[in-house]
Order: sequence, then C-alpha cells, then structure tokens
Amino acid sequence: MTESVYKVIELVGTSTESWEKAAAAAVERASKQLRDLRVAEVSQQDLIIESGKVTAYRSKVKVSFKYED
Repeated sequence: MTESVYKVIELVGTSTESWEKAAAAAVERASKQLRDLRVAEVSQQDLIIESGKVTAYRSKVKVSFKYED
C-alpha cells in the first residue's frame, strides 16, 4: 500500500430543516473547491434560536482530503 497524507479542515454548514442537511451542505460546498474528499466527521451540532423558536441547524464538520504537492 502506498503511503498517503490527508489534510483535515473544519467547516460549519447550516440548514433551516435539519442537522443532516446542514452537514450535507458543508460537504457539498467543500466538494466544489477540494478534490478527493475522503471522510467527514460531525464534531458538533447546535441551533440558532430567535424569539424562542429554532430558526436554523448548524453542524460543525471535519472534512479530510488527500494532500498533494
């Protein structure tokens, strides 16, 4: 097996519908700028609350991709 190196970045995705859609939004956006995405890990979830109501879901996602010279 060839040795490889991966870089990990952290992103925050948002959605008005769910944490899952917030995480998917972060990954989809990252895939437009980064090549060879490998793994995404949801590290934190939170809510935005306005006037006592949930208005948005946020997922903090760690995304890894192959590091190339």
